[in-house]
Amino acid sequence: MTQSVESTAKVHYICQTYLEQKTGRDGQASLKIGKQFQYSTAAEAQNRAEREAQSQDCAGADAYMISEDPNSGEVGSPSFLVRLGNVPEFDDY
Repeated sequence: MTQSVESTAKVHYICQTYLEQKTGRDGQASLKIGKQFQYSTAAEAQNRAEREAQSQDCAGADAYMISEDPNSGEVGSPSFLVRLGNVPEFDDY
């Protein structure tokens, strides 16, 4: 009996928030990751990002999806659903 191996990618929907922190003597602000939430749908992640971005202590929020190969564990680049407020450049990600 042969067993077929499924290699369908698993999709993760993430909401990630950012906080501003002052660094160095010049007091220049930088961003650091605040909270991360994982959801089962894109709409849930996007709704949470929109709510979090309105929070007073939140500098910005992303909602994105990533694909994971369950066999190798490799994760692809994020595909952004929404980017709100002060968020890092994609190259900084």
